Amino acid sequence: MPPALVLEHEPDAPAAQLGDWAAERGIPLEVVPAGAPLPDPAGRPFVVSLGSEASAFDDAVPWLAAERALLDRALEAGVPILGICFGAQHLARALGGTVARAARPEVGWMAVESLAPEVVPEGPWLQWHKDAITLPPEAELLARSAVCPQAFRVGPHLGVQFHPEVDRAVVADWCGSYPESLERAGTTAAAVLEDTARHAGPAADAAARLFDAFLAGARMGATRAG
Repeated sequence: MPPALVLEHEPDAPAAQLGDWAAERGIPLEVVPAGAPLPDPAGRPFVVSLGSEASAFDDAVPWLAAERALLDRALEAGVPILGICFGAQHLARALGGTVARAARPEVGWMAVESLAPEVVPEGPWLQWHKDAITLPPEAELLARSAVCPQAFRVGPHLGVQFHPEVDRAVVADWCGSYPESLERAGTTAAAVLEDTARHAGPAADAAARLFDAFLAGARMGATRAG
């Protein structure tokens, strides 16, 4: 099996639990940092686009156009894409949706209203975003919050606005590195870390179920294509 392709936009936003999940299922991953040469996604089992402090609607981001070309190539080749937070926003744009500033940021552990709990358990999930998606024309809404869509699906492609991939270390790192995000959202590092201690274990189990559902959809799409 060729490795799945993981687009990592910042060193402090790694695959984390997604990497653990893939290793447990014998799926190799090739992690490519932002700005590095991007390989052809054709023939890969799937592509993952991770989170970023950048905005997916900001075409001045230097590596955005190259990544968009990769997503377009993956869509053309029928390679399933999993988009997480920024990655979900970029996937939405590639599929014909839009991204703009959210009415308010969401940061911290929050429940979502799941319309498809077999794919997206209700959480709580770790949120850390200031932008919001308008769904692509053919998208199926899978989960939502009062602020914005939280998960959508188009064929084998899945986008989630929250962060199923984070572990305790990633959350602690973000709490220390992005105090302005916490302040804008009206929360504190202490509150988020306290909730992390309570929710991280169940969230890891829920993340594995979400990743399994994405993989099942990806494999079903490959079977139909074949």
